[in-house]
Amino acid sequence: MVKTSTGIILAGVVFLFIPIPPIATIIGIVLILAGVGYRSFVE
Repeated sequence: MVKTSTGIILAGVVFLFIPIPPIATIIGIVLILAGVGYRSFVE
């Protein structure tokens, strides 16, 4: 089973490649940072 933090980071990476800047890029960066923060907080 995929960890929640990994799923959040992957979702962020997907958003980075969606060609509707700058909104998708900002969402992607926020999701990646949230995933990394969640991982370090939980584990």
